[in-house]
Amino acid sequence: MPERRSAHGDRYSWYLVEPGQPLQWSEGAARTPGADEVLIEVAGCGLCHTDLGFFNGAVGTRADLPLVLGHEISGRVLEAGDGAGDWVGKDVLVSAVIPCGSCEMCSSGRGNVCSNQKMPGNDLDGGFATHVTVPAAGLFTVESLPAAYDLADFSVIADAVTTPLQAVRRAEVSEGSFVVVVGTGGVGTYACQIAAASGATVVAVDIEDARLDPLLEHGAAGTVNARDLSPREVRDRVRDQAGSRGMPRTGWKIFECSGTPAGQETAFGLLGPAATLAVVGFTREKVSIRLSNLMAFDATAFGSWGCPPELYPEAIDLVTSGKVDLLPFTRKVPMSDIATVLAQENGRSDPRRTILVP
Repeated sequence: MPERRSAHGDRYSWYLVEPGQPLQWSEGAARTPGADEVLIEVAGCGLCHTDLGFFNGAVGTRADLPLVLGHEISGRVLEAGDGAGDWVGKDVLVSAVIPCGSCEMCSSGRGNVCSNQKMPGNDLDGGFATHVTVPAAGLFTVESLPAAYDLADFSVIADAVTTPLQAVRRAEVSEGSFVVVVGTGGVGTYACQIAAASGATVVAVDIEDARLDPLLEHGAAGTVNARDLSPREVRDRVRDQAGSRGMPRTGWKIFECSGTPAGQETAFGLLGPAATLAVVGFTREKVSIRLSNLMAFDATAFGSWGCPPELYPEAIDLVTSGKVDLLPFTRKVPMSDIATVLAQENGRSDPRRTILVP
């Protein structure tokens, strides 16, 4: 098993063969690209909460096992099939959800819920490998990197940045909005920054100070540690913070990014007159809420899955312009350490999002 890819160009993949069991290393990586496909040398692949769900068996993959996981991918195009030759040699970001581009959902701008979508690490082999083959339709060029960044750093844009970007845009966050982000992990961190970059005053809610404190310098005007608080107490503290900053008690934009029952109940409890709730996090657990609050407050709630490709250029620009900072919230780890990393992620030993580097 190589510790790092050798100078001779060793290729390898890490396969999920059975949920709950260690990933298996295999020599060789990625098939030859067919028509409208490309072969990418992986620079980095982010480790997402969804990957942990696949790994643990809490969520099933759509493709049969064995399968290479990983859907936050950046890299360089090495080879291309017919119709995709112009991509060769380019540094790219791979869309986490690649829509077909021709169905009714795609035509209406909702390609993120295309029924024919292809998701690396779910429908086809993903980026826990040195190389990956994907449809060229899911590529976005990375033309320049800010100082201190390398191409691997950009991998997390493919989900951790684009997912909250769609939610923030659909919630119509703008100058003067008051935003509450519940759950400041890999997605919530960037929801705070994107909302602030859109002109909002943001309060972040989490149960870990290690997640909350850095956000005071990256988008959040205030924070609330909800560990020992009831949803009502969280609401009161958020309301106090809104009042101290001259923000109204109405029209709040609330983003549930924790993917936990407690977080979802807390977020729903924040609803007030004309509020908007975006459910971005996922849990298989049921929650207990009074749905009539939506009627009583004339509020709006919607779910937000992934991101349509049309928003990817904006996501990249948010990072290259410096409006969203990735580096304080990520860590790069050799892909050869993947077994240790998976154990750490399950134990939440590090609040930063992991980027696996071949």
